Amino acid sequence: MAMVKDALDPVHGRAPLILGNPSYKDITEAVARPIELSNYRGWWVGFLVSASLLGVLLVSIGYLFWEGTGIWGVNNPVGWGWAIVNFVFWVGIGHAGTLISAVLFLFRQRWRTSINRFAEAMTIFAVICALIFPGIHVGRVWVVYYMFPVPNQMDMWPNFMSPLLWDVFAVSTYFTVSLLFWYVGLIPDFATMRDRSVSKVRKLVYAIFALGWRGSMRAWVNYERAYALLAAIATPLVLSVHSVVSFDFAVSFLPGWHTTIFPPYFVAGAIFSGFAMVLTLAIPARKIFKLEHIINEKHLENMAKVILLTGSLVGYAYAMEFFVAWYSGNPYEQFTFINRATGSFGWAYWIMVTCNVITPQFFWFKKLRRNVTVLFILSIFVNIGMWFERFVITMSLSADNLPSSWDYFKPTFWDISTLVGSFGLFFTLFFLFLRWIPMVAISEVKGVLPQANPHSHHGSVSGEDAYVDSAKEVLAHG
Repeated sequence: MAMVKDALDPVHGRAPLILGNPSYKDITEAVARPIELSNYRGWWVGFLVSASLLGVLLVSIGYLFWEGTGIWGVNNPVGWGWAIVNFVFWVGIGHAGTLISAVLFLFRQRWRTSINRFAEAMTIFAVICALIFPGIHVGRVWVVYYMFPVPNQMDMWPNFMSPLLWDVFAVSTYFTVSLLFWYVGLIPDFATMRDRSVSKVRKLVYAIFALGWRGSMRAWVNYERAYALLAAIATPLVLSVHSVVSFDFAVSFLPGWHTTIFPPYFVAGAIFSGFAMVLTLAIPARKIFKLEHIINEKHLENMAKVILLTGSLVGYAYAMEFFVAWYSGNPYEQFTFINRATGSFGWAYWIMVTCNVITPQFFWFKKLRRNVTVLFILSIFVNIGMWFERFVITMSLSADNLPSSWDYFKPTFWDISTLVGSFGLFFTLFFLFLRWIPMVAISEVKGVLPQANPHSHHGSVSGEDAYVDSAKEVLAHG
């Protein structure tokens, strides 16, 4: 009983969020270690592979600009191909970052502190990948600035009734707020790295980004206010951004697209795929950089529970689509959904259902939710399924109201290379993030340690003395 008691949070009587009862100094050392490593061989291997794939993306876009969209597999009637599929996929990936950082922060979910930095970084990088595709799939990329509300040489203004223009505003706003939210959370950690840096150049760079942070009471009060304000601003974006993206489909009159279920269905799917990507990134990183005590099984299990919930919502949406098509009595609507499951792209539909509906159900079992290998494998399947979801929706174009114009979409080499290259961009940015920025929020993780609570008792030390000791340790070790 004594061993169990020691392993619990002395204040709340729950299992601690951070294992091993580390001190403030231990947390700082563990998170700063990957940045201060002298041996970067493994990092260089991963970075060079990612950079090579980024080169594939640049070549693909360059050739697209030279030849035009004819190098893709788009045809008539499939005027939208992999570009819009990839756009919606990457926007969805970025949703978990805002949910973990903003929504869970406002609901005072303390377990978010170990993974929010991963999620926020992933949001920024995923949105950067997503923003590429609206620009390159419009065809005439040299007039892409027509999408922005600025006068041009022909006195033409954007079509404000177009959902593609709504995407520009929604995604750019989401990116701006997410970037500010991410940066504000980084300021105390930049100051910690500034004070630990030996190199003058590195110290100067971190000092610039730390904005003169000294950890004073006034600085912390302003920091908390700014962080809470940005969290409140970012929270509605979780619902609005992917709802607007879903309007690309929902405001059309095409059977299978013109439905009111798309906004909530897309939001649930975005959170679903976003949490899966956080698992995909966090599981190997915590192992490689020895952060298992900070990102432990409790955090992974909580993310698995969110995946189970949102995956069940996505499965419900799939079933409701068929029900609404049947209940409507519209033969065109009914044909669209029957054709999805049994037609030329039926193979893609059943991959989607298997990955998105069946895969999350394994998380009903606690042993599987706490099995790191199972979590990693299933998270990859979830992301595969979510890409196929967007693919299946888009491929509804292949069988329109005129059977004589039906055609089968076949991706070309350049479709595939652009998709692979977008992953190269994402992982290149992610490797740079691992190398130069603390991957865990140092100051926030210290805030969930038992000794950060003034009412905690450590051994024979009183709660007041423990609070004073904690304050001294924070000042000593950043």
